[in-house]
Amino acid sequence: MTVTRVLILDGYTDEPAGLGVPPYIDVYPRYIAGAIWSIDKSIYIKYITVDEARKDVHNFLRTAQEYNLVIVVAGVTVPGKYLGGTPIKLEELEQWFRIISKPIKVLVGPAAKFGIGIEGGRIAELPNKVKKNFDTIVKGDSELYVYELLKYGVEKADPSVIREDYELTNRFAIIGAKIVKQHPNYGLNLIAEIETYRGCPRVITGGCSFCIEPGYGLPVFREPEDIVKEVKALYDMGVRHFRLGRQPDLLAYKAFDTGKEEFPKPNTEVLKKLFHGIRSIAPNIETLHIDNVNPGTIAHHEHESVEALKIIVEYHTPGDVAALGIESADPRVIKLNNLKVYPDEAFKAIEIINKIGSRRGWNGLPELLPGINFVYGLIGETKDTYRLNYEFLKKVLNAGLLIRRINIRQVIAFPTTRMWKYGDSIIRRHKAIFKVYKEKIRREIDLPMLRRLVPTGTILHKVFTEEHLGEHTLARQVGSYPLLIDIPLKLELHKWIDIVIVDHGYRSVTGIPCPLNVNTAPLRVLQLVPGISKTEVLEIIKRRPIKTFNELKNIVNPYSIKYLTVQ
Repeated sequence: MTVTRVLILDGYTDEPAGLGVPPYIDVYPRYIAGAIWSIDKSIYIKYITVDEARKDVHNFLRTAQEYNLVIVVAGVTVPGKYLGGTPIKLEELEQWFRIISKPIKVLVGPAAKFGIGIEGGRIAELPNKVKKNFDTIVKGDSELYVYELLKYGVEKADPSVIREDYELTNRFAIIGAKIVKQHPNYGLNLIAEIETYRGCPRVITGGCSFCIEPGYGLPVFREPEDIVKEVKALYDMGVRHFRLGRQPDLLAYKAFDTGKEEFPKPNTEVLKKLFHGIRSIAPNIETLHIDNVNPGTIAHHEHESVEALKIIVEYHTPGDVAALGIESADPRVIKLNNLKVYPDEAFKAIEIINKIGSRRGWNGLPELLPGINFVYGLIGETKDTYRLNYEFLKKVLNAGLLIRRINIRQVIAFPTTRMWKYGDSIIRRHKAIFKVYKEKIRREIDLPMLRRLVPTGTILHKVFTEEHLGEHTLARQVGSYPLLIDIPLKLELHKWIDIVIVDHGYRSVTGIPCPLNVNTAPLRVLQLVPGISKTEVLEIIKRRPIKTFNELKNIVNPYSIKYLTVQ
């Protein structure tokens, strides 16, 4: 078969190590594009997201028939709530690819390898209806399979092929970088997920009961030079936002005694080489964030972890989050599921990250804060587990520490994990108490924590307007776990603005443009300016248009004036 036209449909991915929901672009489409162009640079590749396809499904289905090869990237193994896009649905995989018949159809990503995680609390599956719609379900590495398909043909290509090293993939990553120009967020808030290694150091003890990462085996590391070259290729294509997110523990990157120790010692020299290298070739980078950090690494190697975290803070951009997979504060659950840390160790890790990263950066947020992941429905869970988790979070709050975000999710059982034989039985047993404690944590922990993180009057810089919700605008900064901001004005989308925080919800905040134009702002928005009085608001309305800033200063108190302007 001669392949001249390839369609890559990005149905989005979300894994323990890796995110591909907009504004993120994950490694799959980039590696695949690089594999194709490494064989024949004249092959035409069309990259399209599932959200773009949904805008005109009939046109998408018709157009797809014109390609020789259609590759679908899909799979959510840790479902979340997304503002930037909606991952491909099971029914879309069933219906669309039953209709598309002419091209060879290939399914890749976590959906192909592990199954489809529809939502937390439900068992993952890859129904036969979906399997029948594709010529190949790639259980191995997508880029290597596509490379073999084009080089040797469909019959000889191995859908189970697994990379033993990064020799080919490093080439593909650089060659495929230009596919980012076809992403709908390109030139706006696009952030590229960067892989440092794959596999889990804790595989020697079996890893966590629910996690798919141990299924990749022991870590296979990329060299710092190769990662830097990929970042440069993306940077040269115009990407300005990056996250080192595709690994279960950034502190374990090329760590000493990997494969011998469950918690290998951080290699601070190589971490510095990596971060310094990225900064050297990308001088105008706007976002450089991380994702996963194993709290067990910090607990077992405090000195080296402190040095590693200091290196990250030296080279990254503020608003960064070290996502800690704590999962549970119940010692019984921790033991039965082979989790990473006990509560005292987790608390120590949170303390250390706060000590190093809690100072506020140029964009208005602290430099580096912990994010906490809790998973419910694990082996050995009882009703008392919920109390213990709540008390742990309350202890963190009462200690005056900061947490950027708390993820509360129900486990998805995948066939490759120990949780598979338990399925959703534990979740179903505790369905009512889960709802009660989730609401309790949101109300009594999240809300006061958010008020501490960004008090009223905090100015956040470089906020991107993303979506309208009625007469409101939803906006976020670019980053690992960006704070959702509800602006009570219908602003122009895809613009960078500064905002000031005026109110707090459980998981989001309310903000208004800063400085706010007093001559055009509605009364209801003027009233939200921090510290402004009703008398001052009425005087502004009465005198509008106010011609000079000095005139405004005679009306408004010195505290509030910094949030206002006259235009």
